[in-house]
Amino acid sequence: MTALPKFDGAKILVVGDVMLDRYWFGDVNRISPEAPVPVLKVERVEERPGGAANVARNIAALGAQATLLSVVGNDEAGACLEKLLNEHSNLTALLHRDNTISTIIKLRAIARHQQLLRIDFETPPSHEVLHAALEDFRVQLPLADAVILSDYGKGGLTHIAEMIRLARAADKPVLVDPKGDDYARYRGATLLTPNRSEFREVAGSWKTEAELSTKAEKLRTELQLDALLVTRSEDGMSLFRANEVQHEPTHSREVFDVSGAGDTVIATLAVMLASGADLPEAMRIANRAAGIVVGKLGTAVVSRDEIVQDMQG
Repeated sequence: MTALPKFDGAKILVVGDVMLDRYWFGDVNRISPEAPVPVLKVERVEERPGGAANVARNIAALGAQATLLSVVGNDEAGACLEKLLNEHSNLTALLHRDNTISTIIKLRAIARHQQLLRIDFETPPSHEVLHAALEDFRVQLPLADAVILSDYGKGGLTHIAEMIRLARAADKPVLVDPKGDDYARYRGATLLTPNRSEFREVAGSWKTEAELSTKAEKLRTELQLDALLVTRSEDGMSLFRANEVQHEPTHSREVFDVSGAGDTVIATLAVMLASGADLPEAMRIANRAAGIVVGKLGTAVVSRDEIVQDMQG
C-alpha cells in the first residue's frame, strides 16, 4: 500500500483504564532547606487525557471515530477528563461515575524538560460500575469496526475475558495492550501488543532473534492469538504470526518522551485495520506514528497529516 487509506469511516471502540495526566511545569533554582530535594516553582499547569483516554484521543487525532468506555470518580478530575475528551467532535466518551473512587491522576513535576517526580492517585472501581460498563460494551460492540482493550492494571478491565469472547463472536478484531504477568486473561484476542519489558516479564529473557521468535510463537499459540506484536524501542517492532515473523526497524529521530507511545501504536494499528489495511501494513504505519510521537513531550497524539509528511520525507 503506497498511500494511507482514508480514516474518517473507521469506528473504534476503546475500553480500559482512563486517567488524568497533570503536568506542573516550572523552574528549579534552589534546594529545599527542609530536605535535600529541588524546589520547583510552578509556572504552568497542563492537563491531558491519559491511559485508555489517550488511546481514544489518538484515534480521534487520526481522523477516525472513537467511542470510549471507562470509569471515573465523581470528582473534579473526572469532570476535567470528560471536558478534555468532549473537545474532540469525533470522540464519544461514555464514562461511568463511581462515587466510591477517585479518578486516577498521574501528576508529573517537570523542570527544563526533565521529569523530577511523578505522583499517582488511584483506587480500583466498584463491581457494580464495572458490570454497567460491560452492558454498555454489549450495546456499543455492533457499531464498531474494531475493539481496543487498553489494560493499565487499574481494575477497569475485570471483565476483559468476556469482552474478548463477545468481540470475537461478533467477528470484530480485538487488540489488547497488556499489563502484568498473567496473560491468560487475554486468551483469544486478535492481537496483543506488549512492549519489550512487558514481554520479557511473561516469556523470560532471550539472547538471539531465534530465541525471541520461539518464545513469541509459544506464547501466541498458548493464548490462541492471531498475532503478537512486540514493540522494542530502538530496535523497532516485531510481528509474530503463524509460521511468520516480520520486523520493522525504528525510524531514527531524537527521542524526547516515550510516555504514551504504546497508546499511539495500538490506536494507529486499529485505525489502519478498520480502514482495510492488512496487519503488516498497519504495523509499518504504527511504527512511523510511534517515531513521531516520541519526539513530543508527555502523552501526545499524531495526526494523519503528520504521518503522510513523514512518509514523503
